[in-house]
Amino acid sequence: MAEPPGVGRGGPAVTFVWRRAGADDAVALMMAERATNLVALAHVFPPDVYPYPDADVLARWALILDDPGVTVEVVDGDAGVIAFAAWDVRTLRHLGVHPDHWGSGLARAGVERAVSAIREGGETPYLKCLVENHQARGLYDHLGWVPTGVRGEAEFPPHPEEMEYVLRG
Repeated sequence: MAEPPGVGRGGPAVTFVWRRAGADDAVALMMAERATNLVALAHVFPPDVYPYPDADVLARWALILDDPGVTVEVVDGDAGVIAFAAWDVRTLRHLGVHPDHWGSGLARAGVERAVSAIREGGETPYLKCLVENHQARGLYDHLGWVPTGVRGEAEFPPHPEEMEYVLRG
């Protein structure tokens, strides 16, 4: 399904095509998440202190892709997956855009796809985000998400604090 052109960074408009991911996309999803997190979260997970947990993230994606209650959609680029969004009936579980495509509108489109599906099911959308993920928090704030006050510990060392958001309205 084609999406409206991304806004980009002043370059020509690009049309992105989202597709449903399958089990054979696990490695590509792990690599896309890795590329995103090594830039966006280097201040939280310094790679020289906390090497990226490739095997654990790959195993998590395999489980997510095998879960019939979770939808995972991706956008492919020349070098593999450049964006992904994963959600269940209530929660935007994962969202990522390769750093080369930040500012393209892909993150907003991924959020909108998940929100639309969640609301279609009659639920209120929720998500969790690392407190120190300033870029993601800026996007969610801009899109009208608000913190619920619920906080917890992230799954990977050093287990930084994460916070829950809800989308009202």
